[in-house]
Amino acid sequence: MDTEEILEETLKQLLDKLGLSYKQITVDEEEGGNFAINVDSENPSLLIGYHGDNIYALQHLLKVLCWKKYANETFNISLDIDEYRKRQEENIIKLAVRKIDTVRRIGRSQELPPMSPYFRRKIHLMCMGAGYEDIETFSEGEGEHRHLVIKLKS
Repeated sequence: MDTEEILEETLKQLLDKLGLSYKQITVDEEEGGNFAINVDSENPSLLIGYHGDNIYALQHLLKVLCWKKYANETFNISLDIDEYRKRQEENIIKLAVRKIDTVRRIGRSQELPPMSPYFRRKIHLMCMGAGYEDIETFSEGEGEHRHLVIKLKS
């Protein structure tokens, strides 16, 4: 059984034991032992939870269960429910692009709302890429209030 099959089977067992229904589970291997998993569900709000809390909990449980069963392999999992995280990521990127346009137009720094380390990192990396040479980002705040600041390079 390869890692993709192990992840899919373990997730099916976990969802079944929790009494959570699903239509389909898709596991895609990305580079470097990273796996993107999407669950199509008839009741996605239950699987997603408040601000995605249930997704993160399920992702953690899945990783622990698979790691315990197959400790000889190293892998990372990104669990998504009905592409919720994908849509969330697209919305955050669009917001960052709008804020960057504002920074360029008015010349003053702009703050993004608090967000997870994953999304802050996505924006940091985006702003390091081509087309953003005049922009710099940094994180500010603590805990749940940690957010990004976007400004023009000095």
